[in-house]
Amino acid sequence: MPNHKVASREEWLEARKALLAHEKEETRLRDRNAAERLALPWVKVDKAYAFDTPSGRKTLAELFDGRSQLVVYHFMLPPEWEAGCPGCSFLADHLDGTLPHLNHHDVTLIAVARAPLDKIAAYKARMGWKFPWASSFESDFNYDFGVSFTPQTIAAGATYNFEPVGEDAGESPGMSAFYKDEAGQVFHTYSSYGRGGEELIGTYMVLDRAPLGRNESGNMGDWMRRHDEYEDAAPAKACHGEAVPA
Repeated sequence: MPNHKVASREEWLEARKALLAHEKEETRLRDRNAAERLALPWVKVDKAYAFDTPSGRKTLAELFDGRSQLVVYHFMLPPEWEAGCPGCSFLADHLDGTLPHLNHHDVTLIAVARAPLDKIAAYKARMGWKFPWASSFESDFNYDFGVSFTPQTIAAGATYNFEPVGEDAGESPGMSAFYKDEAGQVFHTYSSYGRGGEELIGTYMVLDRAPLGRNESGNMGDWMRRHDEYEDAAPAKACHGEAVPA
């Protein structure tokens, strides 16, 4: 049992009410930030981007899939990796359940990675995910939206989370949002990096209310694994008749 204060019900209730005041303050702050997010100016996307998808080559405008809003999760899976980033995979485990709600609220959600489409398809099959993906292989998309870096882009002043990156920067996570008007013009409305996507991870929201919280030293890698890599997990899904390596 952890060394934690044990109190009477009355003492607990007093402390809980004090925390409630702070939680309500946090809720009001979140509402304020949401309003400021909606008020951000938009930037027209004039550059042509092309993506490989299971239904063929598509432009950024075509990724909207008939809706006016697009949210892109920048998934860390570059061409040279055999499996996606564990942290990105942890977040991605929470996306499938949102799809019917987002799609019926005029929002398309898609993951974009630099790996070629066949490698993406293999990893998606291994993980059992349903949400759509697109490959930005040989595209500037990831570099332009600040999640992938080369020595050349770093030397030219690349930033991550709106700060200059170090010389060892490579692949990083993020999320970007876009709007398409009736004329087909696409606008970049928002991007978030670092811990910005944390609220999408429902597991963390539950752990934050569990008795021991996240119980980690500031690094999810202390305990979190891809969901098929826990000791009691079922074997990785087969792809083309063979097990997909971890």
